[in-house]
Amino acid sequence: MSVDSLIITKASGEKVVFDSQKLLHSLKSAGASDEISERILAHILDGLEEGATTGKIYQEAFRLLKKFSRPSAPKYKLKRAVMELGPSGYPFEKYIGEILKKQGYETKVGIVMDGKCVTHEVDVLASKPGEKMAIECKFGNHNGKKVDIKVALYVHARFQDLRNHWRREDSEQNVKFRGGIFTNGNFTSDATKYGTCVGLKMVSWSFPRTGNLNQMIIHSRLFPVTSLTFITKKEKDFLLKEGIVLVNELANHTEFLDQLRIPRNRIRKALDEVETLCE
Repeated sequence: MSVDSLIITKASGEKVVFDSQKLLHSLKSAGASDEISERILAHILDGLEEGATTGKIYQEAFRLLKKFSRPSAPKYKLKRAVMELGPSGYPFEKYIGEILKKQGYETKVGIVMDGKCVTHEVDVLASKPGEKMAIECKFGNHNGKKVDIKVALYVHARFQDLRNHWRREDSEQNVKFRGGIFTNGNFTSDATKYGTCVGLKMVSWSFPRTGNLNQMIIHSRLFPVTSLTFITKKEKDFLLKEGIVLVNELANHTEFLDQLRIPRNRIRKALDEVETLCE
């Protein structure tokens, strides 16, 4: 059987044909050289069997990247690193706020706002001259999770109530209001179709084709602290509880690494990785 006709299993349970070029592209996009990317692909192809899971393929590619191209590993695990911002959604909300701030917005995270009929909790309020967005953040900590049309319907309804209140304020007459949904997962086709139709800003890991969450992170260079490979999950959880969500926050507050009580050589390696990601 040809390797490119092998059926593998995604995290959602869906069966798909293995795409070797997609894996190769992801390795190169993370920064691995052509030679190392081809070497890793060859190693994985050599042991690939019918029914292999995407999770196991990822784990092996990640292990080899750490061995042969360590600086590329955090970028390769980016999607999973964002998933590790849980279990609560607040770090993800803060993360989205920081990404939008990098795009020139003033942001407020986790606020209560008045609508015409009732009050609403808004995950992120993003504002700049002439524009304001009320954003719902839908965080998922496992692959295969999709935001469906029910979410798009209720976000749009909430936004209409907020907009009806804002329109009553004289100071807001010339401001363009917009609701939005940001998710680290993906949308169902109906959610995308409806949200786009009614004017919601719809941003998932891979939607829209240009300006999706993956691209926003790469372009802003705002990597989550969970991207780091020289500290453990328990240590990352501690940093998140202390409010450290971004790698560049850790660069400015290295005292938090001291609080982890880990060997100095590992702290030094972690700081080198922080510096590389912040370049």
